[in-house]
Amino acid sequence: MPVEIFDKEKFIEIAKRAVECRVKRIEKEGIAKVKARTKRYLYTIKVKLDELEEFLKKLECNRIVEI
Repeated sequence: MPVEIFDKEKFIEIAKRAVECRVKRIEKEGIAKVKARTKRYLYTIKVKLDELEEFLKKLECNRIVEI
């Protein structure tokens, strides 16, 4: 089961140790789901589309993939 994170700063810290980060844009709802795969868990956060680019610049993930 994925773990949903609601705090952006906490998610950024988790993404530093993630193997891969995935971004899924959901245009109808106006949000994007950002997923961080770590060795043990999959963490997710929902971000508004207008805040997404700024949020992705802060991520220090090894690999960012748009799906």
